[in-house]
Amino acid sequence: MRQRLPLAVLEPQELQELAGLAVERRLEPDEYVFREGDPPEWFYVVERGRVKMLKHASSGRDFIIAVFGPGEMFGEVAVFNNVPYPASAQAVDETLALGIRREDFLSFLAHNPSVSLRVINVLGSRLRDAHTRLRDLAGERVEQRVASILLMLYSKLGTTLPFTRQEIAEMAGTTTETAIRVMSRLRGGGIIRSTRGKITILDEARLRLLSEGPPAL
Repeated sequence: MRQRLPLAVLEPQELQELAGLAVERRLEPDEYVFREGDPPEWFYVVERGRVKMLKHASSGRDFIIAVFGPGEMFGEVAVFNNVPYPASAQAVDETLALGIRREDFLSFLAHNPSVSLRVINVLGSRLRDAHTRLRDLAGERVEQRVASILLMLYSKLGTTLPFTRQEIAEMAGTTTETAIRVMSRLRGGGIIRSTRGKITILDEARLRLLSEGPPAL
């Protein structure tokens, strides 16, 4: 089942007012929206396309910590806390993002206090998801991590996932070669089907079982 998009917490008139503050930004694939450490001057909503959040490790590797699609917000945590962006945001494909300046957004919230409570609930949910991701990366076997990532993407995007094996590896905190081996076993077990740049979930129930315990392929 798909997750409810964060903007669904807004009423139509609130959405209209917020849209009036937005500035369109068109992004090419791999173009950065902002980089880790930049000042939090804007928060964004994806109108079309996809944006991934990257954490740059000291080893030189990048880890994908989140992926946002149409209707989803990103960058708002830094805006709320007035701290530098904790990760980099990069367009996955041709993307249209709507940017809202920090000052305008905070003014909007001041005039719509009920929205603040709803957005805080969304942020709390994201924080819980982040803690779960960190726990999974620290304690689960790589097969479980890959399965968990595929389930998370399935819950947001449905059966067909437009991601490469390298992107899945970055989200699972493993190497591309390891992700390829794991996904080959999933494909051989009839759990997924994969083609270039696309993964299709065939058996969500078995994938969920795999994410919850030792692999049984």
